Amino acid sequence: MPIIKSAKKRVKVTKKATIRNSKTKRSLREAFKAFGKKTDAKNHSAAQSNLDKAVKKGLVHKNKAARIKKQLSAKAKAAGVNPASGSGSRVKSVATKKATAKKTVAKKPTAKKAPAKKPAAKKK
Repeated sequence: MPIIKSAKKRVKVTKKATIRNSKTKRSLREAFKAFGKKTDAKNHSAAQSNLDKAVKKGLVHKNKAARIKKQLSAKAKAAGVNPASGSGSRVKSVATKKATAKKTVAKKPTAKKAPAKKPAAKKK
């Protein structure tokens, strides 16, 4: 048992963090299992959301999370699920995607301000 006050505090903080981390890991595993059993857009988005939370809390490295997300998307695509839509719909045909694509409007360039001049240095 620690004697120093700061060490006692670290024990408390570590205990809280351990509990939080275990809950986050558990929810992440459950989301992956649910996605494995039933591959649909809802489970796909839930798995990605839980993965993002784990990255935010420092449990998973961001590059590993990106790799896992890519694998999840590949599995979803192989199963015929459109991972971009949250409604759980199947992949639409290319013709309907082109028809519903949004047109982008070119923006006008904005005028830049001239840099402000610095005042002359004072002499002593």
